[in-house]
Amino acid sequence: MSEAVATAAVPAPVEPSGPRRRATLGRGRRVLGNLGLGLAILVLLVVIAWAIWPGFFAPYDPRQPISGARLLPPGGEHLFGTDNLSQDLYSRMVHGTRASLSAAALAVACGFVAGSLLGLLAGYLRGWIDEALMRVVDVLLAIPAILLSLAIVAALGFGTLNVAIAVGVTSTAAFARVMRSSTLRGAEAVYVEAARMSGARWYTVIGRHVLPNSIAPVLAMAALEFGTALLAISALSYLGFGAPPDVPEWGAQVAAGRDYISTAGWLTALPGLVIVAVVLSASVISSRLNRLDRGR
Repeated sequence: MSEAVATAAVPAPVEPSGPRRRATLGRGRRVLGNLGLGLAILVLLVVIAWAIWPGFFAPYDPRQPISGARLLPPGGEHLFGTDNLSQDLYSRMVHGTRASLSAAALAVACGFVAGSLLGLLAGYLRGWIDEALMRVVDVLLAIPAILLSLAIVAALGFGTLNVAIAVGVTSTAAFARVMRSSTLRGAEAVYVEAARMSGARWYTVIGRHVLPNSIAPVLAMAALEFGTALLAISALSYLGFGAPPDVPEWGAQVAAGRDYISTAGWLTALPGLVIVAVVLSASVISSRLNRLDRGR
């Protein structure tokens, strides 16, 4: 009897739950991460389709007023509602996608090319060239991006193209620093030293060996900068420096509804949500690309 009581009093061994819990949490994070990545890709595919085939997705002419449809709230017939000029807001957003995405892509291309070139030369040649180029980059970083963009637009003139160039100039410094850091690591590789010892010219070594193995972090950053550029271009268009009021463009659509924000909040909220969705999607994809690059 005493042995039975003693046996019952001894607690049964409990399996450690820490590793199992961590494994479950890890699987949950991976699932959520994959869902987030899939949703981000889906959002970008949708807006790219808007840019390529706007007439297929937009049910109305973006510049044609609709009789008796002034300031209608979002509904089945008008997905995003209508504005103060009786124009379908969803159709204007769809037709404005090409201008917004093209401007953001141009801005990223300008910053990517110029910044990569500066960072590549600074990281490989080093010495006084590195010092001179990095001081230029420091000057660009010292000036707030929005102020520098406004100054460049004021010098070049208003318009979506000039706004894209201005935003591209402001992003050059970030690309240059990332490229320089990557080039400093790549220039110390054994195959680079072997190419130098074999008598290859410096620009041949850069083009064939250093650049292909240093570009991956910059490409990952380009996806993030695309969202940043889109946000900056929309902000400048909101301030009136971008597309004319009659041209469908995302930032201009947000600005067009600011006078009716208390009575027709969808005029600013829905275009703003579209911009935020695209920016967040670009950020998620950039984060995944950066993670893949680190895991190489």
